[in-house]
Amino acid sequence: MFTAIRAQSLPAIVPLVRRYCVPVVNIFDRKVKRLQRERAAKSDDVALYDYIKEEVGYRLSDRIFDVKRVFKNAVDLGAGRGYVTNHVLGETVEQLTAVDLSPTMLAQIKGTPGLDFRVREMDEEKFDFEADSLDLVVSSLSLHWINDLPACFRAVNRALRPDGVFIGAMFGGETLYELRSSLQLAEVERRGGISPHLSPFTQIRDVGMLLNRANFNMLTIDTDEIVVGFPSMFELMWDLKGMAESNAAFNRALHISRETMMAAAAIYKDMYSKEDGVTATFQVIYFVGWKPCASQPKPLERGSANVSLKDLGKIMDPKNVNKK
Repeated sequence: MFTAIRAQSLPAIVPLVRRYCVPVVNIFDRKVKRLQRERAAKSDDVALYDYIKEEVGYRLSDRIFDVKRVFKNAVDLGAGRGYVTNHVLGETVEQLTAVDLSPTMLAQIKGTPGLDFRVREMDEEKFDFEADSLDLVVSSLSLHWINDLPACFRAVNRALRPDGVFIGAMFGGETLYELRSSLQLAEVERRGGISPHLSPFTQIRDVGMLLNRANFNMLTIDTDEIVVGFPSMFELMWDLKGMAESNAAFNRALHISRETMMAAAAIYKDMYSKEDGVTATFQVIYFVGWKPCASQPKPLERGSANVSLKDLGKIMDPKNVNKK
């Protein structure tokens, strides 16, 4: 179709092409991620590795309670074994649908007494609910494996009703920086180069931009760090496998030599040791975004303020505060 466009029309066409024809680079192998979750869910000791996801899911469900309303229709996106669903009360959510890539994980969700919930196998990258049908979408530690995060955010916004809310938690860029740096230093020393052994994570500065572009407003974003102790690097890597959080990038190295692993463990212990073991950091980004609605509060018009910021110190001076 572009062969018939006159040359003088190209300046107007280029912005549209850049906006709507941006290629999506698939970083993660979703089939591998599904197999990893299925393998973890079928393990007899799967609950042993839920400590991070259970903690974050509990904190995220607590944020749902902070919204003083009853949600009629909600979705737990990337529900896993019910890390959020198992803490949501029926007094807060009337009906909840838990969706995940792994059917075995979905089958292990217990819910809470009085909660009307159902499960639905669905790839988080193919979020498909009717437009304006949901009051709440919550997602805990699943979004960091999605290739096209902007498209996922837009799909969530489309499914929410006006004044619906999107509450989520995802691993941030500082997650497992100790393990990443140790492996990189070991490979530089032993092989003269590095390979991607840990998947990339979203930076906190990008989350707000992506949500805003997806038509969410009244954003609230904060971050927290969970530091966990391990006897050595090997126990950490074993737990990541049990959590189904092993690397699933297409360009991941399928093999690490024993020599490199031993060197990485020694570097890890030397740089990040504490007491009788080592520590690992999990950075968690929490966010809340609302779908625009006419009933939402609006900012005052520019120039309508009757107090200058330069007088703020005078106003807050205890001498000028009226005492009852």
